[in-house]
Amino acid sequence: MEFTKTFWDASLTELKQGYIENSTSYNCLLCGKQIEKGVIYPYENALYEAERFMHVHIEHSHQSVFAYLLELDKKWSGITDHQGDLLRLFYQGKSDKDVQEELEIGSATTVRHHRFALKEKERQAKVFLAMMELLKERESYAQAFIPPHKASQLFHDEYSVAEEEQQAILQTFFPDGTDGQLKEMPATEKQRRIIVQEISKRFDGDISYSKHEMNDLLSEVHEDFITLRNYLIEYGYFGQTRNGSQYWLK
Repeated sequence: MEFTKTFWDASLTELKQGYIENSTSYNCLLCGKQIEKGVIYPYENALYEAERFMHVHIEHSHQSVFAYLLELDKKWSGITDHQGDLLRLFYQGKSDKDVQEELEIGSATTVRHHRFALKEKERQAKVFLAMMELLKERESYAQAFIPPHKASQLFHDEYSVAEEEQQAILQTFFPDGTDGQLKEMPATEKQRRIIVQEISKRFDGDISYSKHEMNDLLSEVHEDFITLRNYLIEYGYFGQTRNGSQYWLK
């Protein structure tokens, strides 16, 4: 199961804690890192069992689950930049007066109004979730669609892809398996999105890559590694330094 599908399929409780548990490991929903059970992990002169070390990982790598979710594109969070600023300050425990002064908005009464508006949004979200759950129960068949990567900047509804179609495209372009070479460069937007998402899985989200390392890894996929590297950046899967010397998986 790919990371993005795991993220979107997680329960509310799992999203809040930032990881899921299976029989052999704890898996971070924010970056896909796996912490194997039954292992003691050393970190900063202390030893941690697996689940506790997952908490350490989230705090060290992502600051907090709240901070990570707050940075998601508004397409996924559904909140405006202003609402995000309010939530960040509320999470920090700031008083209404402190929030008003820091954001330079109206008065403390204005901030209380924003708190009320966010509560209304929470209630609306609960109703919507309940309706969607009831809809799923009523449907006799619901075709599964492949969710886009959380960082993808070029996703549109017309590029939604059913799992069967995704597998067919991958088999066409990777006849020797998805770990093998790319047969040819994809011609359509839908094909490119699927291929680039698959290629991004070959990289480790915990490390940065030099341009030389990126080129070496991508040249194993296809001879036109420069185009592939540009796609990974353009589609939002990779970030890069201003001078293009370092790259990292988002």
